[in-house]
Amino acid sequence: MLQTLAIANYRSLRELIVPLAQVNVITGANGSGKSSLYRALRLLAESAQGRLVANLAQEGGFAATLWAGPETISRAMKAGEVPIQGTTRQETIALRLGFAADDYGYLIDLGLPAPDSTTLFGQDPQIKRECIWAGPVLREAAVLADRRNALCRVRSGREWQVLSRHLPAYDSLFAQCADPLRAPEVLLLRERMRGWRFYDHLRSDAQAPARQSQVGTYTPILAHDGADLAAAIQTIRELGRGDELAAAIEDAFPGSRLDIEVEHGRFALRMWQHGLLRPLAAAELSDGTLRYLLLCAALLSPRPPELLVLNEPETSLHPDLLPALGRLIVAASAQAQIIVVSHAARLVTALSRQRETQVITLVKELGETQIEGQSALERPAWYWPVR
Repeated sequence: MLQTLAIANYRSLRELIVPLAQVNVITGANGSGKSSLYRALRLLAESAQGRLVANLAQEGGFAATLWAGPETISRAMKAGEVPIQGTTRQETIALRLGFAADDYGYLIDLGLPAPDSTTLFGQDPQIKRECIWAGPVLREAAVLADRRNALCRVRSGREWQVLSRHLPAYDSLFAQCADPLRAPEVLLLRERMRGWRFYDHLRSDAQAPARQSQVGTYTPILAHDGADLAAAIQTIRELGRGDELAAAIEDAFPGSRLDIEVEHGRFALRMWQHGLLRPLAAAELSDGTLRYLLLCAALLSPRPPELLVLNEPETSLHPDLLPALGRLIVAASAQAQIIVVSHAARLVTALSRQRETQVITLVKELGETQIEGQSALERPAWYWPVR
């Protein structure tokens, strides 16, 4: 389980150290930084996929994602005694992301390249430092893999072994140093991070793929857009979680049940509702009903991930469905750590009543996102190493 998420200099997150529990609800007013935290976590996961730099480019480039405020915010600035203004920069420009779990931790530090007139990619961020360590807190003696610019080395007993001296500045150590013999921890952590699951684009509009019949194959993991919903529902049933699915449907829509019709190998979803003489096809379901079914398929996966992240799952749902969704999320947390980003008060309330849930409220002060009520002494232990 992840215990700490750390982000520095990403959009409004000048430095945010977030403690994590089994179920985590990230909430706050519009513009408080919820989406920035979600995107930062996705970027962290992309480092294991080799797409971190490319995803930063899609967000507008490295410069557009950096903290835009002053390097430090003094007490006088906070008190309004002096205007908000920049001073002489003392630190290097850096975007830093990291996490610590109960067994391993990882961080990545990106910066600007040196001026070079021989390339047109002079604005691409470069990976300056990466570390993997054992335990929940980074200590020099606990470092297992250490990347500084192009040099990557791993610990071998009491010595260090160089894995590469020529790592490209745009490639994470996960891309070229995940050696099962010399660096098993790198390989293990890469596969773990690749298994993290994010859902923020489950489509329920009129043209949503989930409303159409699809060729059915075993689908233990719902697609990011929900296109294979019917196959995912049938897989849940055949792989032993059908009772949980039926209970979740009954909780939200009493008297309802799902059927899967198959014609020429194509699966189509049908929903029987109380009082109707025929089942409704997926194309006839309301946006909210279809979205709830998509969330059921995501949360009841027969192959649960170590980390499941839902971004605004309440979209299109009637407020009366949110308590049922909250119960479904808590039930799913028995097999996966869950992070929910939401501004729906009823969902936050439903989840906050559960003992396993931690609610993290974000607030913004002078453009900087902070955790409401978190003092310096309450922040989890975290250390950013020098380059």
